Amino acid sequence: MQIKRLLCKSCSLSSLLIAGVWMLALFVYMHMLRSSIPAAGWRFSSDVNATPRAELSWPQVTSGCSPASLNSTQSSLQVPAGKAEQEFDLLGVVRNKQDKYIRDIGYKHHAFNALVSNNIGLFRDLPDTRHKVCEREETKETEQLPQASVIMCFYNEHKMTLMRSIKTVLERTPEYLLKEIILVDDNSDLPELEFHLLADLHARLKYDNLRYVRNEQREGLIRSRVIGSRDASGDVLVFLDSHIEVNRQWLEPLLRLVKAENATLAVPVIDLINADTFEYTPSPLVRGGFNWGLHFRWEHLPDGTLKVPDDFKGPFRSPTMAGGLFAVNRLYFQHIGEYDMAMDIWGGENIEISFRVWQCGGAIKIVPCSRVGHIFRKRRPYTAPDGANTMLKNSLRLAHVWMDKYKDYYLKHEKVSKDYDFGDISERLQLRERLHCHDFDWYLKNVYPELRVPGEEAKKSESAPVFQPWHSRKRNYLDSFQLRLSGTQLCASVVAPKVKGFWRKGSPLTLQLCRPRAPNQTWYETEKSEIILDKLLCLEAASDALVVINKCHEMLGDQQWRHTRNSDSPVYNMAKGTCLRASSAEVGAGISLDLCSKAGGIGGAWDIVLIEAKKEKAKPDRQL
Repeated sequence: MQIKRLLCKSCSLSSLLIAGVWMLALFVYMHMLRSSIPAAGWRFSSDVNATPRAELSWPQVTSGCSPASLNSTQSSLQVPAGKAEQEFDLLGVVRNKQDKYIRDIGYKHHAFNALVSNNIGLFRDLPDTRHKVCEREETKETEQLPQASVIMCFYNEHKMTLMRSIKTVLERTPEYLLKEIILVDDNSDLPELEFHLLADLHARLKYDNLRYVRNEQREGLIRSRVIGSRDASGDVLVFLDSHIEVNRQWLEPLLRLVKAENATLAVPVIDLINADTFEYTPSPLVRGGFNWGLHFRWEHLPDGTLKVPDDFKGPFRSPTMAGGLFAVNRLYFQHIGEYDMAMDIWGGENIEISFRVWQCGGAIKIVPCSRVGHIFRKRRPYTAPDGANTMLKNSLRLAHVWMDKYKDYYLKHEKVSKDYDFGDISERLQLRERLHCHDFDWYLKNVYPELRVPGEEAKKSESAPVFQPWHSRKRNYLDSFQLRLSGTQLCASVVAPKVKGFWRKGSPLTLQLCRPRAPNQTWYETEKSEIILDKLLCLEAASDALVVINKCHEMLGDQQWRHTRNSDSPVYNMAKGTCLRASSAEVGAGISLDLCSKAGGIGGAWDIVLIEAKKEKAKPDRQL
């Protein structure tokens, strides 16, 4: 009996000791985890309405990098002696492995730079990109505009980007015009969205009329929008993507048009948010069209559309719309047939609703005094659950319902098999008959006469665009200089043979002895922060480490650079968040990209040696 008691007592003490050790280890782990979160770029603040940081203000995210101090062991780089110290605080700077992980996982899951998005936070100021003729007086309730239900559908969206999309709507929309915001979660499976999302949204955004609908299975963007619209109660439905930022007085012009023309879809001008840097830039005034592969395309407004300043108020007729952002009368949306619920996931729905609205008595118009920024990604980061080509199936459905004999041009263009299964379209054909819609020939003659039908002669008004080689396009060059490794007489150079008078694309950079005005060491900087070798090829961050010269694509990002325009400067790439670094201070040493804050060693600081005086900036073209 005593032995049994001793054994029980011994076991109890051992269990308590083990439990105590595990609890201590857990506390240590939680402390380490907590300290690593802010280091990785995630910011938790009780003040969700904090004033945005200075580097987020327009016209540029920053005017330049702070110079590097080669011996610094701090995460921020210091300026040389004699100047005030300031933090090297560009939004995309990759300072450590956590930053790199956030950046890389963001590109993998979302196809944009999540590190920059996290550092921007919930809200930032944006440039007012509207034309000067647009009204800027505060809207009054006496105007009696209809109330709007804003519908955002998303699947595995980046959480901070989603929150900022909603926050901009709340901050830049009069409260009396916003009936509700409806979020439709298309069965996201990212952990940050699966658990506690709604509680986090209410806690950080503090908006009572935020409604959350989660699909029990993947339905896709198309069906999710219909699900959200059927749950809405506002007079006007406003569909927005989940990676946008609305601009000043964005909603009022849309509501005015829908109120005046309740069978019109009102579309804002979609400004550009760079997927790498999140720089916000204005979009020119263009309209939507399509080709015979039923792919949406932007095109110039017809000649004579903009004659006097008031013409810039619009609205402009558009044969099609991009589809992500538009406002529509709720009852008209139901009357016109919502979306085709047999279409899957994504693709073609914007062309289908464009044909349907025009052919059935409605209209699509672009409202230039309404501006919404949208992140334009280089790829779509998700596919159908079964990997099916939903774009093809959806396009076949719309072609067979709305295009009549003209569908043959699409089938020939895409080389589609006649027995391809695109589902039952009988309900959509009945809808077309019930609405007494025009045929597609009427659409081409009255809505989109500019579209050339295969086999026909080009329209007389159609002028072929003048081709201009990329290397000879007019650019506004600010400076020309050499990039000299600080403390040496070695310059960043390209040593490669020329092909037909051009440097070979993809050539790497090496260090060579500096030679005055040597073409392979002469760099020209444009107003877009491109750095161009001999006015021919752009400096490009081709991968995490590789830097080369390549054809200038004019899309910024991996060809957009920052520096301080003086000595001991880092040369920082806006897309990668890393800086130029030489492997050693000797002739022939390679130049690559590395952490801007990397401590010790040499090779990360450069002297910007001007070759000629700064040229006068060319006057920018007038905004359209």
